Amino acid sequence: MTISTSERPEDLIRAEAKALGFDLCRFTDLDAAWPAAGRLAEFIDAGRHGEMGWMAETAERRAHPRAMWTEARSAVVLGMNYGPDADPLAILEQPTRAAISVYAQGDDYHELIKGRLKQLGGWLQARFGGQLKVFVDTAPLLEKPLAERAGLGWQGRHTNLVSREFGSWLFLGSILTTLDLTPDPVEAVHCGSCTACLEVCPTQAFPAPFQLDARRCISYLTIELKGPIPPEFRAALGNRIYGCDDCLAVCPWNKFAQQSAEQKLHAREALRAPSLAELSRLDDPAFRALFSKSPIKRIGRDRFLRNVLYAIGNSAEPALAAEARRLLDDPAPLVRGAAVWALSRLLDAEPFEALRAERAPSETDEQVRAEWSDVPVGEGHPA
Repeated sequence: MTISTSERPEDLIRAEAKALGFDLCRFTDLDAAWPAAGRLAEFIDAGRHGEMGWMAETAERRAHPRAMWTEARSAVVLGMNYGPDADPLAILEQPTRAAISVYAQGDDYHELIKGRLKQLGGWLQARFGGQLKVFVDTAPLLEKPLAERAGLGWQGRHTNLVSREFGSWLFLGSILTTLDLTPDPVEAVHCGSCTACLEVCPTQAFPAPFQLDARRCISYLTIELKGPIPPEFRAALGNRIYGCDDCLAVCPWNKFAQQSAEQKLHAREALRAPSLAELSRLDDPAFRALFSKSPIKRIGRDRFLRNVLYAIGNSAEPALAAEARRLLDDPAPLVRGAAVWALSRLLDAEPFEALRAERAPSETDEQVRAEWSDVPVGEGHPA
């Protein structure tokens, strides 16, 4: 659908988007081929999506934006800066406190952005007509390649979007529309020879530049993986209990990122550096209350405490052994198994072996029994 107006519609849309709190608003047509589909197919064929079966199930719909909606002609792609106001890696030097990914320290960004996208979409349709659909991450639309085509930034070696204005800290949202909008230039890759994001990864989740193996990524392990985290990755988690910001935080482009005129996305003080001990005491109602309106709520209390217990095991703080021991009686096998591992790291060999002799024979869950039996006496304990 062609727009008739005396003013450039793209300028008007950008102004409206800015008024709604978006930091970037750019456009692309949907006529070109979609090489991202081939990269996605290779990712899935290699099994790098892990337990995220929905990625394979929706691969055909992700093959091109028009595979989702054949009538779409253009995309309005929007970015919102969520850059932190302090170094997000500093918390890693406080092993008795929890590191929560920057994006999850405030309210769920999906709801925040979706509301503003709907407002923009309503204005766009009333002003220019046409049909449209809005998307925020949860739909089978490859938003990072779409944002790259629209010129918001480029996918860096860590596979995340990098912006010259906002570094690696952008939430993305998209509007597909039947309108014909003038596309912005595609952004070139400006990583140069830098490999900082690859080198900093605690679990070596990047098999090659611009490739990610989600099965090794701490964000996947702490959020998407439902069962126990594989033992080979547990020590590398450190105190990261929800997500990981390492590859984002070391990006040199963050130094040049402009700060928004006003702080639109607020971290909750309670989630900036919470105590591992206090988090370990959350029952289900307390977990739901603390993480109301938070993206963390979706993983549930048991998976969350699994992560907290691995962090306790990595804390090198013997006083936290009491918290782990208490959780040996938790109703959730996932929690009990993580408590075993934490105790294997915090207790000396003799008291741990005594505890194993006392508790392992009465354990009813096969995976928890395996946790007890898989820790050799003396291995992993403090010297």
